[in-house]
Order: sequence, then C-alpha cells, then structure tokens
Amino acid sequence: MKVTGYRSLVTSHDWGRPVGDVNGVVTSGITEVPILILETDAGLEGIGLGQHVDIDRVFPAVEGQDPRAVAALYDSMLSHVFKSGHGGATYGAIAAVDMALWDLKAKMADEPLWRTLGAADRFVPGYASGLCFGLDDDAFAVLYARWAERGFTSAKIKGGKDIARDIVRLKRAREILAANSAEPALMLDVNESWNRKQAIRHLAAIEAAGIDLTWIEEPVRRWDAAGHAAVSRATRAAVATGENLTGLEQFAPLFDADAVDVVQTGSVWGITHFNRVAIAAHARDLPVSPVAYDGNPVAHAAAAVPNMIGIEVQDFEWPLGLDVDQEIADGGIVLGDRPGLGIVVDEGMIARERVEGSWEASGGPHRRPREAGLRLVPDRRAGADQRG
Repeated sequence: MKVTGYRSLVTSHDWGRPVGDVNGVVTSGITEVPILILETDAGLEGIGLGQHVDIDRVFPAVEGQDPRAVAALYDSMLSHVFKSGHGGATYGAIAAVDMALWDLKAKMADEPLWRTLGAADRFVPGYASGLCFGLDDDAFAVLYARWAERGFTSAKIKGGKDIARDIVRLKRAREILAANSAEPALMLDVNESWNRKQAIRHLAAIEAAGIDLTWIEEPVRRWDAAGHAAVSRATRAAVATGENLTGLEQFAPLFDADAVDVVQTGSVWGITHFNRVAIAAHARDLPVSPVAYDGNPVAHAAAAVPNMIGIEVQDFEWPLGLDVDQEIADGGIVLGDRPGLGIVVDEGMIARERVEGSWEASGGPHRRPREAGLRLVPDRRAGADQRG
C-alpha cells in the first residue's frame, strides 16, 4: 500500500458555551476543526485532525511511501523542511500527516490504534478542563457539575487575570468534585500571562487561601526555562508546560534547568511527537500529560506510555460530521474497538451543515494581548475578560 494523495476539509465544533482563556474568548462557542484525509492506492484512508496549512510543503516527503513506516516518515518530513525549519504551521502539517499515518497503520492491522501502540487497557484517566474563562460563576458551576457526574476527580480552570476570582473558582471546583474524591486535584492554567515574580506572588496567595494546587500551567513564556525553574523552586505546586513546543529539541532547555515537573504535549502535534516527548520525560522520572484536542486522538498513545498522569478532556460532544468511537466516563476516556483512531468522517454532513467559527478571531485565545505579563493590578473592568 502506498500513500497517493490527500483531501483537506474543515468542520465546526459548537461547544454550546463561550470558550477561551486569559488571552481571549470565542464568545460564539463555535470553532473550526481542520481535517486531513490521506488517500492510498488501496482505497484505505487515514484521518488526521489539526491545522495543516503547510501540507503542500510536507506531503512530498510521504507521497508514494508505505504508511506503515510511520516513525521513519515522521523523520523524513522533518528532514524535508530542514533548512527553513519545522516550527509553527509546518509542524502542524507534519502532525496531521503523522496522525493520519498512524490511523492507516492500525487500520491495516484491523485494530484500534491503542492496541497497535501496545496499550493493555482502553481506559485513559483524565481531568476536566472546560476552557471556562468566559463563563459567569453560575455557568462555571453547572459545567463542572457535569464533569462530576461523569466521575471526574480532577479539574483545571483557566485564570490569570484576577487572582481573587481564580481562588473563588478553584474552591468552587473543589466543592463540586468532592462528590467523587475527598481531595480533588486542582490545576490552574494561566496561558503564559504572568512574569516570574507575578507567578511567585500569585501562587503564594493561592497557597495562603488554603488551596493545595496540583500544578500551575504555563506560568511564564513557553521558552523561559529560567523563569519556569524559579517558579518551581518557589512554590509547592508542580510546574506544567510544553503544549506549545514544536519539536523534541525545544524541551531540552526545560529539562536541563529542572524547569518542568509535569511535561505536557499538545495533541495537535501528533502521535509520534507525544511518544518521543513521553520517552524523554520518562528517562527523567517525570510524568507526561497530553493537552486536549477535538476527538482526543492522542488518547490512544497516552494509553500505552508508562508515565502518563492524565489527559485533558475539554468537552462531551464531537465536532460536526465526526463519529468518534470513545466515551467520556468514569473520570477519563474509554476508547473503543473501531480500527485506527476510531474516527469516521461524514463529508456530506460537513458540506451541508458546517458553520463558520474561528479560534483566530480578534479577541480570541490564540492572540496574545499586549497587557499579558504587564498588569500591575487585577483587571476587573466590566467586559475586560473578553477584551484581553
């Protein structure tokens, strides 16, 4: 079997609520989900989810190749873009192809990807993460109550602009999840919005409020190894970071500086990337945690690594036109038996019913506000949460 071509399409995900973080909020709750479909000469197709605008640049590295050679083809894609680099959008395309190749490999074996990757158990423990920054207090409580109903004992809230608000929400989440655990795990994600002294001061306030934070996520800029190390030394909470790093080599400064306690990977960067980061973390006795994406495709890989501490789970529903063979239950993800990633794409439904939405919209979470890391006082103005 050989890879012969691809199709690219975009569907939409209606979250049913505003979604975002301290950097911005998509108030409509409708976002886009790019889909890459790899074609083969045998008619079998592989599915990759995630942004892949650079696909034309990357595809020649896999065209005409046997999809079973996934690891070698991943390195071939990196080599193909050697001179200009593989960061950002290019890495997204590599990841989408990589994911589709793994989907094909498992389909050729007629088994779910978690089996192909060597997992013994289809259950992947997770933590609740509602992308909740834009919700009012009542909607916040309703959302996390839904997670509690599905057995979750851990939650991550989005914060970073007003520490008093963050403390209230962490306590509320703890109360809600106490239905399932006497000591729920609580995490706070501030999405690179603090500088290192702000992080140390704010985390001290959280501890003084009686909250035993499990981890603080991305307290400073993603490349600031010295800053992450300073935060880690100054607080009881673990420091989690890595979701926005594109390539294993970008983790080296964090490892060398003892700057990361929970090693994260973005699910949008693919299966092979997650596996390699997990191995690097395991060699240092560090846990790894994949950050969520629509359809939870990296959950298959997470099921097989020995140091996985929990996968982020962001929603209960799937994007339009995607039938995903998994269940959100018992505090995690229960993977199914459908071959490959277990994702079936209804292209006709997508063509008929897709609506516009964008993570990249002005005021959304993918655009960093000028004030990030520069706020002297909490921003409590009416509407400030949506303006950044």
